[in-house]
Amino acid sequence: MSTQRNAEGTSGAADAAGSRTTGRLYGVGLGPGDPSLMTLRAVQVIAEADVVAYHSARHGRSIARSIAAEHIRADHIEEALVYPVTTETTDHPGGYRGALEEFYAEAAARLAVHLDAGLTVAVLAEGDPLFYGSYMHMHKRLADRYATEVVPGVTSVSAAAARLGTPLVEGEEVLTILPGTLPEEELTARLAATDCAVVMKLGRTFPAVRRAFEASGRLPDARYVERATMAGERTGELADTDPDSVPYFAVAVLPSRVDAPRPERAAGSGEVVVVGTGPAGPLWLTPETRGALAAADDVVGYTTYLDRVPVRPGQARHGSDNKVESERAEFALDLAGRGRRVAVVSGGDPGVFAMATAVLEVASQDLYKDIAVRVLPGVTAANAAAARVGAPLGHDYATISLSDRLKPWEVIAERLRAAAAADLVMALYNPGSRTRTWQVGKARDLLLEHRSPDTPVVLGRDVGGPAESVRTVRLADLDPAEVDMRTILIVGSSQTRWVRRGGGQEIVWTPRRYPEA
Repeated sequence: MSTQRNAEGTSGAADAAGSRTTGRLYGVGLGPGDPSLMTLRAVQVIAEADVVAYHSARHGRSIARSIAAEHIRADHIEEALVYPVTTETTDHPGGYRGALEEFYAEAAARLAVHLDAGLTVAVLAEGDPLFYGSYMHMHKRLADRYATEVVPGVTSVSAAAARLGTPLVEGEEVLTILPGTLPEEELTARLAATDCAVVMKLGRTFPAVRRAFEASGRLPDARYVERATMAGERTGELADTDPDSVPYFAVAVLPSRVDAPRPERAAGSGEVVVVGTGPAGPLWLTPETRGALAAADDVVGYTTYLDRVPVRPGQARHGSDNKVESERAEFALDLAGRGRRVAVVSGGDPGVFAMATAVLEVASQDLYKDIAVRVLPGVTAANAAAARVGAPLGHDYATISLSDRLKPWEVIAERLRAAAAADLVMALYNPGSRTRTWQVGKARDLLLEHRSPDTPVVLGRDVGGPAESVRTVRLADLDPAEVDMRTILIVGSSQTRWVRRGGGQEIVWTPRRYPEA
């Protein structure tokens, strides 16, 4: 059987002899439940169809058919596609998925008989046919063989927002649609990371979904909608919903935050969250960090790092110079003391030569000892640069800052010698700047006393950023002029390997086993 394209852009099919045209398949979206929300096109297609098909449970009732009931005529051929199982408990040899796969194949074969006879088949679908709908299983099995049209419908997501009477998503916000059947930890991570969300397929999943909202800190903002636009509709706060009363046809909604008032908190009830933004832009943020940044009343940080954080309506931003860490920490803690939720942003991981230490040092003072402080990790520069070349940090390694602004060079030199003598891989942070130009050369010469000139050194600059440059050189060839404050150095041990693979790719890794082990 061959497939062709007609003038309207839908596919048509004829038999091999070209003597008979097959029927036409329609996936008809019926909207969220109220028959008056069916589109004119949906009504028209049902009226013109020879066969009306719909999915139903084993008890025989079909929500799809009930929505379209007034448009189904006595002379319509009706095909009730009855699910063999309604729970995941089954004695089918292929389990629940096997039972459904067999059912969908049989249902598609039944519809194909009508299509092969030249009849028009309308498959009814609640909401939109291609949005978590059963119709798509027929579409995937039949649309490549028969002329097909999908009639979109109003989704339960849109209906829920309309019944709540609140904007679902605005401006630059991101809307995430989630099935409640996801693992609880996955739901928690995605809810923490997004601006707005709708969680579908509740019912038995509701207790886990509620816990995910609570764990992500989003429960106070979450709303509940049951059977939107249908008989028995119910709306309310998700936190107040009785888990035993939740049906499958219910959704949890996190609406837009654009005009949502930020809660007033009593003095002393705020908190400071120190977050790591990773080495560059949004790709390096963790879901937990995204959630903390979105929930903050105030965002505080070095201006360069603050620029990586999305601007959100109603959120105050406080940028400052890179050399006022203690003052920045005091400012953040003062805000939290007045009941504000404050996110202090830090590049990379906040606990690695970054803002967590400064905040905790100030927070240890009696004036701030009762203010809640949390630290959220981020991808640090050493891990980012290492991943670009392979696994140079695959064995024991030391992390050392070459900056002598806060500690004397003699201390740095002593630690370099100790790490070199222990044959540790070294990640060297803060190697140079406009005012510190000699430290890299001194470190190289010192390390050459303990390491082979051929020792691989990874130079990672602006990893993840637009000016990223990652390359590997011999220790003896390390040129201080090529190193600045945005560069991290990873110096291999005696066991670190530097290999050129097929296609010219260079990789660096440190074996996890020593030769004598």
